[in-house]
Amino acid sequence: MEKVTLSVQGMSCGHCVKSIEGSVGELKGVSKVEVHLEKGTVDVEFNGQEVKLEKIKETIDDKGYDVN
Repeated sequence: MEKVTLSVQGMSCGHCVKSIEGSVGELKGVSKVEVHLEKGTVDVEFNGQEVKLEKIKETIDDKGYDVN
């Protein structure tokens, strides 16, 4: 299991949290997603054999947020 903390710009409310946690959480191989609005970060635990980090970043980006 891999753990990563992503810096994400553009998150400002509860809808942002639900949008990111919902879409990333649906990816096969993702076991945990936790958004921290006040820090502007997203913690993700995932199985690198099932989903690549690039796919996770792309999913967040597709929701309209900037991922670093």
